[in-house]
Amino acid sequence: MIGVVVTHRRRELLAESLRVLASQDRPIDHLIVVDNAAEPEVGELVESQPIPTTYIPSRHNLGGAGGFALGMLHALALGADWVWCADDDGRPEGPQVLSTLLSCADRHGLGQVSPVVVNIDSPDDLAFPLRRGLVWRRKRSELFGPSDAASDDLLPDIASLMNGALFSVDTLEKIGVPDLRLFFRGDEVEMHRRLARSGIAFGTCLTTAYLHPDGSDEFRPILGGRMHTQYPDNEVKRYFTYRNRGYLMSQPGMRKLLPQEYARFAWFFLVQQRDVAGFREWMRLRKLGRSERFSRP
Repeated sequence: MIGVVVTHRRRELLAESLRVLASQDRPIDHLIVVDNAAEPEVGELVESQPIPTTYIPSRHNLGGAGGFALGMLHALALGADWVWCADDDGRPEGPQVLSTLLSCADRHGLGQVSPVVVNIDSPDDLAFPLRRGLVWRRKRSELFGPSDAASDDLLPDIASLMNGALFSVDTLEKIGVPDLRLFFRGDEVEMHRRLARSGIAFGTCLTTAYLHPDGSDEFRPILGGRMHTQYPDNEVKRYFTYRNRGYLMSQPGMRKLLPQEYARFAWFFLVQQRDVAGFREWMRLRKLGRSERFSRP
């Protein structure tokens, strides 16, 4: 069991994440930290952990996608049977998260399992809204549908990557590692696409959680809340989000969502926001992704 954490200029947040990762009741055998800023103080922090560690400083910012790819491959090279992913601004909710995930994976025969990702400031709320059918869920308790048995601890075929996501080595051999070209934003969705097409059983364990900063503000309601669209709060995030979605929506398994994609963003920009320039920029960025033009801004 090897843990992989990717960080970039967040030493204090990383310290809290590592504290919880290193105190799991099922201890991590080895922890790999990929530092996209190659800061000496981060190296010292990693080396001070009470479990075996490997610190990988990168003098080139690989982004979340490249950082996790490098960390996963290094974990496989060390002989990992399972790889547990975490980031620097979130952490497991307690010391039993890893053992709970492993138990859930064993009980349901899963090749990948994730915890519920909840708001670090309000753990009853989801950090990111999740859709079940036509209904968007924003509360942890709402993930249990009306027909779910109270004892059922698994939400199948849905998983948040990479926040606390656990992968078997067999799964990574079949679906690969994140795509460096995506840098960040959408890399986890692209991994989920591959996972869904692989035939591997996966899902979200509903009895454990990963604490993460709230990301729900990016998802703007449209049509009276019946649908949502994504509008990040700054230009850089929008660049990578919309460009990478252009690439994602051109891939097998995602193309069926294209009519809905155009309808949602056209309504948001042209009807709700009356932002013609914003819609043109969305079109431009998604065209870059569809054409696989992955330059950085």
